[in-house]
Amino acid sequence: MDRRLSSTWWTLKIALGAAPLLAGLDKFFNVLTNWSDYLNPRALELVPVSADVFMRGVGVIEMVVGLLILTRWTKLGAYLAACWLVAIAINLVAMEKFYDIAVRDCLLAVAAFALARLSAVRQTSEVSSDATRLEPSPRGILSLNL
Repeated sequence: MDRRLSSTWWTLKIALGAAPLLAGLDKFFNVLTNWSDYLNPRALELVPVSADVFMRGVGVIEMVVGLLILTRWTKLGAYLAACWLVAIAINLVAMEKFYDIAVRDCLLAVAAFALARLSAVRQTSEVSSDATRLEPSPRGILSLNL
């Protein structure tokens, strides 16, 4: 992969991996914000738990997605993050509040999708470069080039 694309890939990988990991962890402490404020009250009608317990579950999912992005499952984690971010934006729009955050999450979803696509290209280029290096010699294994 081109070095310029590689640096872009690493930037997106670290940023989009660390953000959900840290935000997910904060669902247990509410240091950054009170996360329950962003939860549509209608969602609580569907689950038999309190808002705090629900948000801790959300936090666990976000930490898993962040870890997937930061490890060798970047492509899978990035696709999951993109879907997750769109779902959050839909939740916020359905609440008829926090439109600015919904727009931001849609843009982050686009960035996560871009990371997933770059990861696919990166995987393809790694496989093709490995295949090129492992090609057998046309003269055979015991040929001497004298």
